[in-house]
This record gives sequence, structure tokens and C-alpha cells, in this order.
Amino acid sequence: MSAEAKADSKNARPAPGAGTPATPSGARHAPTHSTPHITSRPASAPLTERQEARRRRILHASAQLASRGGFDAVQMREVAESSQVALGTLYRYFPSKVHLLVATMQDQLEHMHGTLRKRPPAGESAAERVAETLMRAFRALQREPHLADAMVRALTFADRSVSPEVDQVSRQTTVIILDAMGLDDPTPAQLSAVRVIEHTWHSALITWLSGRASIAQVKIDIETVCRLIDLTAPEER
Repeated sequence: MSAEAKADSKNARPAPGAGTPATPSGARHAPTHSTPHITSRPASAPLTERQEARRRRILHASAQLASRGGFDAVQMREVAESSQVALGTLYRYFPSKVHLLVATMQDQLEHMHGTLRKRPPAGESAAERVAETLMRAFRALQREPHLADAMVRALTFADRSVSPEVDQVSRQTTVIILDAMGLDDPTPAQLSAVRVIEHTWHSALITWLSGRASIAQVKIDIETVCRLIDLTAPEER
């Protein structure tokens, strides 16, 4: 962990309900059953309109700073100044830079999901649609490499205190994949396949950002792992 990440963790303060990421903005296929892994968001007090506006300013400032200079460019004091909130207020929403950047990733995925739903993937099979969806999301991150690097590094640094924010990233990714599959009620085997696909996508981001994989190789890996979807499809009777 970098010195900055350690410093932020040391200064971490308990976050109120206002620090919990907002519910993804309406997923047409968002599952409604009780599987914890794909619940839209954990129970918490809803934000007021003013709190939500403040939170959005903070996330916007975080993304802008990260886009310009990556992980190290996101300094909590600068985020507070840019979003026009007191430093103490910022820490009440996000106890550390790692909390903030993981929440920023969830927010970016939420925006991607909205874009993807406006232009759904065109593949004939569920595996093809998911692969197309994840590659479109990957290319969106590719256009902002500093931001992508900052968010992925935050996920890597995250400890147990950041579990709620990390879970939100996982939930949002799961909803995106299930939406591409066209599923409201996945089987346990399908959810297991989705988790493996998520892990592969995250690993592909890391290897690409570190220069150890080309976009072509990332595409091959994602298409390969998405074939698990066909293998876990319920047999027709």
C-alpha cells in the first residue's frame, strides 16, 4: 500500500449512512429475489436531496483529479476544495481515499450501465452479449487510463473496512452482466459463472494497466471466460 493510502487509512473516520453509494439508477433486469450478492444496495437511511448533491460533487471531483493524475493525484484536501465541502464533511462521507475511489468506480460503472442500456449488446447468445458488454465497458475505461488505474489500485488496496464499497462495485458489475444475459432469476450455477467472469474482467484490467496484456489478449480472455455462461445454462426439458 502506498504512503498516501496508509495515511488516509490512519485518518479514517466512521462513515454515516450518507457515505453509502446510491442505488444504481434503475436496472430493467435488476433481480428482485433475495440473493444477497445481487441486491441493489444494502439497507441504509436514504440521502436527502442536499446530501445527494454534495455526494455527487465529491465523486465528480474525485474522478476529475484521478483522470488528470491517477491515484496519487487524489488528495482528500483537494477533493474537498474542488467539491466545495469541508474536509471533515468529506471524511464523514468517505473515511479514506480508498473508500472514495472505490465508490467512484461504482459510480462510473453505474453511468456505464445507463449507457449500455440505451444501446444494448447485439450478440445472439448470452455469452456473446456479455462479452460485448464487458469489452465496451473496458474500452470506456481505456479512454481514461489514469482514472482506471486509480480505481483499480483502490480496489487492490481495500481492506475489510472498505467491504461495503467493494460489495457495491461487485453488485453493480453483476447487474450489468445479468442485464446483458437477460436474466432476472439466475441459478446458483449461473451466479457462480458471473463471479468468475467478474474476477477475470478485474484481472484483465490489472494486467492491461500494468502493460502485461494487450487489448487483443484482453478480448480473447473475456470471450473465453464468457463461454461459462453457455455451460451453466439450465437444460431445456
